[in-house]
Amino acid sequence: MSKRRKKEGPAPMTGAGLVRYYEEDKGINFKPSVVIGIAVAFSVVIALADAGAL
Repeated sequence: MSKRRKKEGPAPMTGAGLVRYYEEDKGINFKPSVVIGIAVAFSVVIALADAGAL
């Protein structure tokens, strides 16, 4: 159980077997463009290394 849920107490009972999901805003957040840029740069480095340029 997460620390946040321990502080808030148990979740209320939900009907019909539905599950209540908590949204966690913790962690590292990157814009999608940053992730794509890192992936492209990594791919270029790998391609250059495979070609013997590095």
